[in-house]
Amino acid sequence: MKIVVIGTRGIPDIQGGVETHCEELFPRLVRNGIDVTLVRRSCYVMPNNKITEFKGVKLKDLYAPHQKSLEATIHTFLAIIWAKFNGTDIVHIHAIGPGILIPMARILGLKVIFTHHGPDYDRKKWGKFAKAVLRKGERLAAMHANEVIVISEVIKKSLAEKYCRVNTHLIFNGVPAPVISQRSDYIESLGLKQRKYVFALGRFVGEKGFDVLINAFSRLNNRALKLVIAGESDHETNYSRSLIELAQRHNIVLPGFVKGENLHQLFTHARLFVLPSYHEGLPISLLEAMSYSLPVIVSDIPANKQIDLPPEDFFQTGSEDSLLTRLQGQLSMEYEPAKYDMIPYDWDRIALMTKSIYELVGG
Repeated sequence: MKIVVIGTRGIPDIQGGVETHCEELFPRLVRNGIDVTLVRRSCYVMPNNKITEFKGVKLKDLYAPHQKSLEATIHTFLAIIWAKFNGTDIVHIHAIGPGILIPMARILGLKVIFTHHGPDYDRKKWGKFAKAVLRKGERLAAMHANEVIVISEVIKKSLAEKYCRVNTHLIFNGVPAPVISQRSDYIESLGLKQRKYVFALGRFVGEKGFDVLINAFSRLNNRALKLVIAGESDHETNYSRSLIELAQRHNIVLPGFVKGENLHQLFTHARLFVLPSYHEGLPISLLEAMSYSLPVIVSDIPANKQIDLPPEDFFQTGSEDSLLTRLQGQLSMEYEPAKYDMIPYDWDRIALMTKSIYELVGG
């Protein structure tokens, strides 16, 4: 069975939740006997990442303009054409932006599986026209895909209510087993000490709420603690520039996009993980923090509240005062590893569930 994956910027080591999802999922599907080709957007493929295979997943680079309003649509169009003429059994399309071209794939005779990662039209970076296009993409994907995978109960309920698509398959995002680092050289190079920093991770976009976190943290008046926000922006915006300026004024540590051993060290030695988002599907960064048994503080958006966390781990979305209160409460206590049930988020289990959807469509 030959699968072509469309809708992600690419793998490996490319920033983004969908990208992390694909980087974990598709090598496992290859190990389960699936022939997978993932189509990458050329504008995200750096010279050191010009490879043709990653852990058994074949990689195909196709043109995409580095422009947030055009890249997904143009790239998806080209990727569907390429898939049609390369003996594809099923295309697996990720996210509602690329979902707008699912009817085209079906007209060309391709079988389509669609994974809904979240209502991207809720993201602050999009204007009115872009939001309308994304809503259209969600509707067309829900109506025309052969099978639909959703990563949360919230999305499953939404598609049933809005489009009467009730036969969706709930398969959570996953998280790999934590790699507990025995080293601390990287965090020390950033001026950090073990259990003496609060950690956040994500792209520098408005819906992540990092400005709220910086403003709340700066009111702690605790010079023994530092705040680290790992990540960067895909496209420079007024928000990303202002966020970096705000961080610099308050001496926040910004290490950039971090992967591998350096990321393992940041998770291993953190005191607390914070996710202040206004919008998420099912946040992989939160699941990663939980896998490291880190105490967490998260915004009370529906996507976060579907995860089984105690009430004191939530703060009122967008409220600096509420976040400050939670930070003061957590940081006033001695550090203790938290305990979470991570069984629903096991990637090997998720790969087998996804394979069963392929067999349903391809059989």
